[in-house]
Amino acid sequence: MIKTPPNHARPPATRRPANRPRPRPIPSAASSAALDSAHVGDIQGAFGTIRLEETPTPKSWKARLKTLLAIVGPGLIVMAGDNDAGAFGTYSQAGQNYGTSLLWTLLLLVPVLFVNQEMVIRLGAVTGVGHARLILERFGKFWGAFSVIDLFILNALTIITEFIGISLGLGYLGVPKVPGVILAALTVIAATSTGSFQRFERVCMALVFGSFLLVPIFFMSGPDYGQIGHDFVVPGIPAGSSVADVTLLIIAIVGTTIAPWQLFFQQSYVIDKRITPRYLKYEKADLWIGIAIVVIGAAAIIAFTAFTFAGKPEFGQATDAAGVAQGLEKYVSHLAGILFALALIDASIIGAAAVGLSTSYALGDVLGLRHSLHRKVSEAKGFYAAFAGIILLSAVIVIIPGSPLGLLTVGVQVLAGVLLPSATLFLLLLCNDNAVMGPWINGKAMNAFTSAVISVLVILSIVLTSAVLFPGIDGTTILAILGGGALLAIAGALAVAVVRIRARVQGKAVAPTAVDRSQQLTWRMPPLALLERPQLSLARRAGLSVLWIYLIVAIILVVVRVVQLALGAP
Repeated sequence: MIKTPPNHARPPATRRPANRPRPRPIPSAASSAALDSAHVGDIQGAFGTIRLEETPTPKSWKARLKTLLAIVGPGLIVMAGDNDAGAFGTYSQAGQNYGTSLLWTLLLLVPVLFVNQEMVIRLGAVTGVGHARLILERFGKFWGAFSVIDLFILNALTIITEFIGISLGLGYLGVPKVPGVILAALTVIAATSTGSFQRFERVCMALVFGSFLLVPIFFMSGPDYGQIGHDFVVPGIPAGSSVADVTLLIIAIVGTTIAPWQLFFQQSYVIDKRITPRYLKYEKADLWIGIAIVVIGAAAIIAFTAFTFAGKPEFGQATDAAGVAQGLEKYVSHLAGILFALALIDASIIGAAAVGLSTSYALGDVLGLRHSLHRKVSEAKGFYAAFAGIILLSAVIVIIPGSPLGLLTVGVQVLAGVLLPSATLFLLLLCNDNAVMGPWINGKAMNAFTSAVISVLVILSIVLTSAVLFPGIDGTTILAILGGGALLAIAGALAVAVVRIRARVQGKAVAPTAVDRSQQLTWRMPPLALLERPQLSLARRAGLSVLWIYLIVAIILVVVRVVQLALGAP
């Protein structure tokens, strides 16, 4: 029998120094919940690589900066994609019609953006499973199928608006519409289908830097910095404006800044980049940088359209992106118009890529297909085929003569508003699922804030849907809906509080289980097959039933209204 020598008898070459950390066990796809083995491995970012066996706690600031550079990407891409063609149109309308008076709305959206995307980042890093698959596994086939189908429809419509933006930008630059749009579609597909995650992210980072083309336009427009600073921090409604029009525009700003596709894309992209809980603090920093880019870009568009058109005949007469470019050329310089057109094309391309990927990631999740940018086309045919299909379909619709592009744009705005509350609700429920999140479960403050956000989104969704169904809706009615919704939300919160207090007094309340967060850095969700299906409480079942009825009714009414508009009804 051969005995293992004690530690002191080992040769010096094999002895581990006392100050060196023990090597971490390398996880495998088989031992984690990852649905694709390509989701486990080295983190290969645009600006660096982190080996799986490397220590995750760098000490020096240089090492931490190197780690951050390797991690950045998901937050930057999803936020840059957020300032897409639809956002350009909405922000331009705000500046051209109302000056800088609505800049304050951007700051209000910052905490909402962060809370939503932080929960998604946490879900992705902890579970290793995409958003659509988690909904399917934890809430059943109906909600899983519904989430994918409505995401596919909404994303297809959104990508159409991206190619509308590309066609407008190309048109200003004198590039023919048909070959320009087709070339843009093929470029998006080619950049995504290289079989290298790192190459794709480097292309996206180049597009992210392209979004800064908006900054020189801002300085060229002769901005009033004092007015901008005031309107950023002091909420107000433009004097003499229609309450209904301003309220609907604010809702449009919310809708274009927070969209359902972001949740699905961000979670899947974090997984595909192989980010684990050990690197969450770096990913949160990445998200904050992305949010800063969103606010800077949006504020720049609102400001330079405001100062460009102030005192001009075009002020208060909102036009499309091509009209904004022409106005910049007319009142600022030809260079300003060119920069705006290039920024629009850049934003639309990154938006199309991100939205398209959110679709193919979700389909791969639900259908069990290989779905990773680390894989070559031959290794993940369904994943890349779904991406190419939705991109080409959207591009073709844009170049077909007589396509109802205006109706499609309306459909995007309304469907996004209708579906966003449900997407955020499922996000909240998943982040409170002990089996899924373990020590990463939401805290009380996060739940309270997110519940308030969902209530606001539902109210805004009702207002937006009502405005589409009844175009003549006035400011008084809108304010009544907002006030009534707020009172119902407050009443609901008070009712829940009363029930909990009464149960506590009667001794029927279940003591909350203490959450041990000491194992956060190493805890990952077990494989889905090992999880028991959650037992939904009566309150949650009732809530999901109400949500189902609301979604069905709202979608039917929206479809009816779109058909009426298509037939020429007022």
